[in-house]
Parts: sequence; structure tokens; C-alpha cells
Amino acid sequence: MATRTSTGTNRTGMDMSPALAKELLQITREHTPPAGDESKLARMRQDFFASTQPIGTVPPPGTMKGMAKSALEAIKGHKPTVLIDKLGEQLAFERTGVRLYDAVLAKFDALGSWDGGPTRAQLEQNRDEELAHFEMVRQHMLRLGADPTAMTPSADVAAVIASGVLKTITDARTTLSQALQALLVAERADLEGWQALIQLAEELGHDEMADDFRAAEEAEERHGAWVRQWLGAGMLKDAKRELRKSPGKS
Repeated sequence: MATRTSTGTNRTGMDMSPALAKELLQITREHTPPAGDESKLARMRQDFFASTQPIGTVPPPGTMKGMAKSALEAIKGHKPTVLIDKLGEQLAFERTGVRLYDAVLAKFDALGSWDGGPTRAQLEQNRDEELAHFEMVRQHMLRLGADPTAMTPSADVAAVIASGVLKTITDARTTLSQALQALLVAERADLEGWQALIQLAEELGHDEMADDFRAAEEAEERHGAWVRQWLGAGMLKDAKRELRKSPGKS
């Protein structure tokens, strides 16, 4: 079976067809396009960006408790919708994180691991912590009187950003190592999200919330460190052609 570093029938490079490559270069010399710039495209984008509506809005409180909490924050000089929007974003990211790890676990079971690579127990631990973070954010939203089932604007954006990671991991052609590379992108973004929430919660006086977010930040730092270690070990093994193919290593 071919691996991601096997030599195969890749024909994307010009060196695969020297004669046609020479002909192509000759055509570019004979038919050089006129000089220009992207100013028209830039102006069109500016007009388009200026005329469109935002991705979405933060829904108004749907309960008396939520309205009371919003009024209290307004009295303090705070804009509660900013915190709700970012909490919704992190909630969406943690929900996606669970799905990402479930997909990685399926790839792990199908393809196996390597010495220094992930174990099933480690992947499950990370997945379970993502789920715990999801529930923790959900509870904080409920305490604020917010609706955790609503899709906030930042949550919508986060879902789109994470979709590329999910597509990479669930692609049947990607290896476990490639899936982990995509997972590392998500872990880094997840960590940045917690750090932003910690700062926001502290500034708004939500000390208990900030403490919970700091605990989540520590867990996410460990997740990222593990994934980096797994990738490093896999890269070295791959370079030495010593990748083990025993499925379901635990």
C-alpha cells in the first residue's frame, strides 16, 4: 500500500514532461500578458464588503432571567452581547473538537499508530476533555441567561473555519499523521479562544468563569503538546521507513 511519502504516479510537476514543459515556457515568452494590477478587483471587493450585512446577530434574551442579567451588565457599562457571542463561538469550537477526535479515533482504529504516536487512551482523554469543556461553557451561558442552542455570529465563523480541518481528517485518503497535523491547527485555535475568553471574563468581573477557562486552557496546552510530540515521532519514523502498521495499538 502506498504511503503519503511513496514515490508514485504524481504527474503535477513540469519535470515529468520535459518536452511539453519546454513548449509551455516558449509560449509564455511569445505571449506575455500585458502589465496590469488588481486595483479594479480591489475596488469591487471594497464595494461588495461595504454593502453586505453582517453574518448574523446575537439573539436577545429569551427569558426573564436573561433580560435581567443583560440589564445588570448594561448598568455596569458592559455590552453583554460581546461575551455571549464569544461564549457561543467557544461552544461551537468545543462541539466540533469532540467530532474531530471521534474522527481521529476512527482513523486510529483503521490504520494503527507508531512508537511515540498516540494511544487510544490518550485520544479518548482529549476527546472527553473537549466534551467537558463544551458542557462547562454551556453551563456558564445558562447562568448568564443566554441560549446555548443559538448560533452566534462568531460561532458561525468558527464552524466555517473548522470545516477544513474536519474535511481533512475525514478524508479516507489522509493518514493518521496527516489527520493529526490538521488536528494541531484546531488545537492551536482552541487555545487562542480560551485565552481571549479569559481576558474578557476577567475584564467583566466574572472571576469564577475566568478560573474555569484557565483550567480549560491548561488542558488545551497539553493537547497541543501531545499532538506535536506524536507528529514529531511519526515524521522521524516515516523518514527512517520504520512506521509500524499494526492496527489498533493501545
